[in-house]
Amino acid sequence: MNDGQEICSGATSILESLPEKRKELEDYMDGLPLGNDPEKNRGFLIESLHKAQGIFGYLPEEVQLLVARKLKLHLSEVFGVISFYSYFTIVPKGRYKINVCTGTACFVKGADGIVGEFKRFLNIEMGETTSDMKFSLGGLRCVGACSLAPVVLVNDKVYGNVTPKQVPDILVECK
Repeated sequence: MNDGQEICSGATSILESLPEKRKELEDYMDGLPLGNDPEKNRGFLIESLHKAQGIFGYLPEEVQLLVARKLKLHLSEVFGVISFYSYFTIVPKGRYKINVCTGTACFVKGADGIVGEFKRFLNIEMGETTSDMKFSLGGLRCVGACSLAPVVLVNDKVYGNVTPKQVPDILVECK
């Protein structure tokens, strides 16, 4: 993590390569009632990170730096929040975010078999994304739908009473 003003990298800057997204985030943050007091600005950090992740899909270091500069915070403060909350990610995710509930009810009703089928069909491990950036596979502790156990979420769609045999059908729906 870099607390300096520059991001040193041979790669093209995400902010330079996606100027419309950069403008969207800057316009959003410019519309916040920010001042010169970092303590007051800190109250806008989580909502700014939510907005940034919604725009870019993840929070690379240079996006974090933009947020930090706008809020007059240190980059380390921004990263501290990102690393604390599991919702935030610094790794790009696939177009379809598949999350299998691994809470007690889902686990008892076979979530591990469902995870195994997704891993087999996608050829990735938990926490990984396919090379074509189409699918990401993850787990959740509990989604609060225990009566539907086992549960799979694909982006915002909930699948209940899932069996390993349904995995291919769920993946076909994503195409």
